[in-house]
Amino acid sequence: MTRSIVDPPITPGLVAKHGLTSEEFDRIKKILGREPNFTELGIFSVMWSEHCSYKNSRRELKKLPTSGPNILVKAGEENAGVVDIGDGWAIAFKIESHNHPSAIEPFQGAATGVGGIIRDIFTMGARPEFCLNSLRFGPIIQPIGRDSVEPTKDRQSETAKNRHLFTGVVSGIAHYGNCIGIPTIGGEIYFDESFEGNPLVNVFCLGVLRHDQLARGTAHGVGNPVFYVGAETGRDGLAGAAFASRELTEQSKEDRPAVQVGDPFKEKLLLEACLELLAHDAVAGIQDMGAAGLTCSTCETASRGDSGIEIDLAKVPKREPGMTPYEILLSESQERMLIIAKRGKENLIREIFDKWDVPWAEIGRVTDDGIMRVRNNGTIAAEIAAKPLAEEAPLYSRDARKPTKITENTEPLGEISVSSVSSVVESLRQLLRDPTIASKNWVYRQYDHSVRTGTVVKPGSDAAVFFVRYANKILAATTDCNSLYCALDPREGGKIAVAEAARNLTCSGAKPLAVTDNLNFGNPYKPENFWQLREAVEGIAEACRAFGTPVTGGNVSLYNESPVGVVDPTPTIGMVGLIAKEEHITTQWFKKGGDEIILIGGFASAVAGIGDAGTAITDRGYSLGGSRYLKVCHDLKIGPVPPVDLTLEIEVQNAVRDLIRAGVVRSAHDCSEGGLAVALAECCFNPVEKCGADIDLRDVEAPVSGAINPDNAAGTAATTLFNEAQSRIIISIAPENLERTVSILRERDVPFQQLGRVGGDELRIRVGRKSFHWPIADLYDDWWNAIRRAVESDSSAERIPSL
Repeated sequence: MTRSIVDPPITPGLVAKHGLTSEEFDRIKKILGREPNFTELGIFSVMWSEHCSYKNSRRELKKLPTSGPNILVKAGEENAGVVDIGDGWAIAFKIESHNHPSAIEPFQGAATGVGGIIRDIFTMGARPEFCLNSLRFGPIIQPIGRDSVEPTKDRQSETAKNRHLFTGVVSGIAHYGNCIGIPTIGGEIYFDESFEGNPLVNVFCLGVLRHDQLARGTAHGVGNPVFYVGAETGRDGLAGAAFASRELTEQSKEDRPAVQVGDPFKEKLLLEACLELLAHDAVAGIQDMGAAGLTCSTCETASRGDSGIEIDLAKVPKREPGMTPYEILLSESQERMLIIAKRGKENLIREIFDKWDVPWAEIGRVTDDGIMRVRNNGTIAAEIAAKPLAEEAPLYSRDARKPTKITENTEPLGEISVSSVSSVVESLRQLLRDPTIASKNWVYRQYDHSVRTGTVVKPGSDAAVFFVRYANKILAATTDCNSLYCALDPREGGKIAVAEAARNLTCSGAKPLAVTDNLNFGNPYKPENFWQLREAVEGIAEACRAFGTPVTGGNVSLYNESPVGVVDPTPTIGMVGLIAKEEHITTQWFKKGGDEIILIGGFASAVAGIGDAGTAITDRGYSLGGSRYLKVCHDLKIGPVPPVDLTLEIEVQNAVRDLIRAGVVRSAHDCSEGGLAVALAECCFNPVEKCGADIDLRDVEAPVSGAINPDNAAGTAATTLFNEAQSRIIISIAPENLERTVSILRERDVPFQQLGRVGGDELRIRVGRKSFHWPIADLYDDWWNAIRRAVESDSSAERIPSL
């Protein structure tokens, strides 16, 4: 091998700096039959990083169900999974993270996350139709729980930093999506102290294609030319995959060059050029240059094709002079693709990319020796067997240990005093002002969610709904995960994330099809973190099997830790469903005064554990475990979380979908964060005309403590209204459909409770002998304006009108 004179010597220190252990380095030498040069060491460092190889998580991922009758491309086979939706049409969808880059540079980190996931979709031959996101940040308001004190300057500074990250990420997502013309139509946002300094930015994209348009990321056909297309290579994003595979530290700002810089206008041209090229049957293989850039795209296509590939870096378009082979191969500059063309189609490729004003260069060819060979002006810069590099990274099963900090001690509940009607009334308003629960209109009004004119249900309801006109298909999509549940019980939290995603789709009128997941956890070398990962994966696997929703792929993001600590585990679930008919599309808001309100699901279990002494919620108030009520109103993060009965969950969802298809449901909304009271309030916030409701829970009894104790009525009410028991959906129906609805539910033996009627300008709820009243205008103002006021840090700011 010819070694460049600028190559540093390979020392144990240099190997460690590249994130490789001594055992892994020995394995590399065995694969090569020699010691690697500096460029090759960099290649192995990114390809064997956790971000690219999943070496600490792949064994756990094998527990997930990935097969099904409608799966056309399985998880791990390509850039994104592909699912049949009937009539010769399919969808490609995936979720990916850009957490570390967003922590360092929130605007570009989030923007390039959007660009990267879009490339994953059109690489499959699918036209991207819409995006969702799932975001996590530190608190953007000062805590208001029972132990809150006047915020210190440090606390104020952290809150300001959280706002900076939040506003920067939202701006980056809006910029890229709006400029490229792909709508962002839904998602979720949570705020918690555990995400301070390490936000989570998970971006989902879905595209549509015909079965015969499916493209593959394989290098096959010996002698086929290899084309580089897209933006020139620079030093931005250098070794980003390795950067994403270590914890954030106080020195991480020095890693700013590892944050890519995106250009959505270039990507729009690249997208259209690639789809046009694919339509001409000129492509033998196509792969985007995402994590690990040119390195990943070359070795992975060769490995999938059981072939070799040879490229010349001197032919690669560059925007900076003097770039070394190491830099060119490890750069993660955006808006670039690798295309393996069919011989004889070279001129067509040149013509199409010239037409779209997209740079191109023929940089190599497919070989038959299984080697990834990289030349640089005739000199060999790297020569590595492609399959071991791409597929034979070492796999580990780390030590796992349940964290000691997880507490199911319910004694603190006995200290909570809920002694008056006013305290319950204020608790609901406090919950609706919580940025995790509050309206996300400040966010989604920055997104162009109407571009492409397919968005049927805009952001704000349980799930987004999109009509693909050319395929005549109606799709629903959602992203879901309650990080607090997962911190307290990752297995149950994983199951609930799948169940809630399916519930949101069901409430929109859709039948769930399949899942993509984004597993966000801490450093896997720490046993507590690996235990959380293992438990969550097993919970997700159990729930996906129960729902028949295979996992089509996704992303694992580990090392989500900062000097503040590790993030709450967040196994985000992206789920897609299909709505058979337009008339089945359902939203969460009450529609008409006089409509009957029914809660479908196990109500008795929802109020289990009501306290029985004085004005306190005692240690038997376990159903409040993991609730936003405890977190927001009492500054408690304690379990146990509300368990999900998957059999009951599926029965409830099947019944609701049957009722929707029968044409009797006017609205449907799931009970989740904040419990029944928050769900009822959200049902009242119809964007066209607000509706009040009259709810009567006087006949509800608590099975643990027997009949409701009048001496503890306020505590009883708080537990009843704010617990987060699973498998509950609120529907509203016309009065003339009540008898038919009840008959269907009884026939299916699904538990339900008639709650009351829609009407008036207040939310009125009676629990036992206590009555509670909230003017809808006040609740709506709390909910609608909370995030804007937090961002502006001015509670006296005038209201903004409803969109």
